[in-house]
Amino acid sequence: MDILLLAAEQNTPINYLPVAIQLFVAIGFVVVTIAATHFLGPKRRTSDKLINFESGIPSVGNARQPMAIKYFLVAILFVLFDVEVIFFYPYAVNFKELGTQGFWAVVMFVSFFLCGFIYIVKKGALEWED
Repeated sequence: MDILLLAAEQNTPINYLPVAIQLFVAIGFVVVTIAATHFLGPKRRTSDKLINFESGIPSVGNARQPMAIKYFLVAILFVLFDVEVIFFYPYAVNFKELGTQGFWAVVMFVSFFLCGFIYIVKKGALEWED
């Protein structure tokens, strides 16, 4: 009976007051900082400051030119294989507890991973043409 009473006392709205205070302080800090930079910062709008800036390289040509599909293919393949590699982390952390069955599951996962990689290499998806 005392445990239920203790649990009821722990879940009161007043216990969330520190979280609410921290949230309001964080939001207030952001608002004050943005307002201060807006009002105290310099306001010299010259033609040099108003032009587009792309990493120090002047813009050449039309930005709406089509890009090669190879760029998107490599980006998608990177994301795909990057996400697959993330699945190795739980195995590395728990490899002793998983035992032999876990080892064979990871061997099967790696074999599927390598089959996909070999397929991509044989298709020439990673080869760039000039």
